[in-house]
Amino acid sequence: MTPDMTGSPMPDHHRVIVHVDMDAFYASVELARRPELRGRAMWVGGAERGVVLSASYEARARGVRSGMPSSRARRLCPEGVPVPPDFDRYTEVSDGVFAIFRTLTGQVEPVSIDEGFLDITGTGRRLGTPLEVGELLRAQVSDEQRISCSVGIGPSKFVAKLASNHCKPDGLHQVLPDQVTAFLHPLPVEKIWGVGESTAAQLHKLGLTTVGQLAHTPKPTLQQALGAHLGGWLYDLSWGRDSRQVEGEPTERSIGSQETFSRDTDDPRLVHTEILRMAARTCSRMRQAEVLGRGVSLSVRFADFTTITRTTQLATPTDVTDEVYAAAMRCWNKLHLQRARVRRVGVRVERLIDKEDAFQQLTLDAPERGMREAELAADAAIARFGPDAVRRGSLTERSRLQVRGPAGVGASGPPSCP
Repeated sequence: MTPDMTGSPMPDHHRVIVHVDMDAFYASVELARRPELRGRAMWVGGAERGVVLSASYEARARGVRSGMPSSRARRLCPEGVPVPPDFDRYTEVSDGVFAIFRTLTGQVEPVSIDEGFLDITGTGRRLGTPLEVGELLRAQVSDEQRISCSVGIGPSKFVAKLASNHCKPDGLHQVLPDQVTAFLHPLPVEKIWGVGESTAAQLHKLGLTTVGQLAHTPKPTLQQALGAHLGGWLYDLSWGRDSRQVEGEPTERSIGSQETFSRDTDDPRLVHTEILRMAARTCSRMRQAEVLGRGVSLSVRFADFTTITRTTQLATPTDVTDEVYAAAMRCWNKLHLQRARVRRVGVRVERLIDKEDAFQQLTLDAPERGMREAELAADAAIARFGPDAVRRGSLTERSRLQVRGPAGVGASGPPSCP
């Protein structure tokens, strides 16, 4: 049983679990900033020697796989392009992806740098159907990080993970509770979580090659052949029974965004515009999560990888971009930098509270509708027509400086509010 949003027990078959798997993660991140390599066989790692860390799907079609020695990869695919890894960038993109997850639900369980589980059981009223949530998630990851992901939805972690694998790459697949056995039973036993070469060999000796054959084998027979724990576990999974819950992280009371420049810059106009971009992205995530914040922090990483953070507090909680940007700029101005070369900037809003719990003091001259209403209208337009439907003039494509990944910064002058 799993608690619902009110704390009441909820039957496991009513759970809605999402598994998200980034497609060829390291390779996809590199392709996002090296578009000239799109459509070509390439892999990350093993430029001179060592092993392949991640391969594009074109390279995979030639037999190149993760963990393969680079010498073998070059023999299989001599025209392939090896790219040195940039783990700092991969971590940044991963952090950005999981930040998106946390705007959808508080129940997020990272599995690795490129995959995780979400429990969206209680989000239907706010976000729509599970398929709509899946599409929203994929669109945001694509828009913000310029990489694709595969999303599986099911009543358990086991089924959700198989569903995401079923639709790779760049797909979405939902398995409803009454579809579980029809989905599972035709699969080979190797698809079951925890079945490696050794266990698969044992199952094959018993004449079991599909999940359906395993499911129709008496549980005591499996336990006698494989051991009480493993035999019972595989039998339950073959029928889709998996009671493991999404182990959510400690409640995060902050939401933020960061971006790395394609080359270090000492131009304050470019830095200011990127701070505005990160403030806008952060506030958009806050409005989606229906939270307001009273603390704003600015992080700056310099060319020598030194990183400093400054924080300021707001008089009233907000999710308005202009207010967060103004606070971040106060932090920037207090640094008194003299043409320091900047590598990365980030904006984070802290001390979050639910929107319904926030008290905001209105002034007598406050307009009936202000910037928050304008941004909510922009959010609605973007949700309906795509990320380019509404954009601040200072963040238009014409004035962008390419950065390491999806977002750019304006180059035509200091940012201004519309």
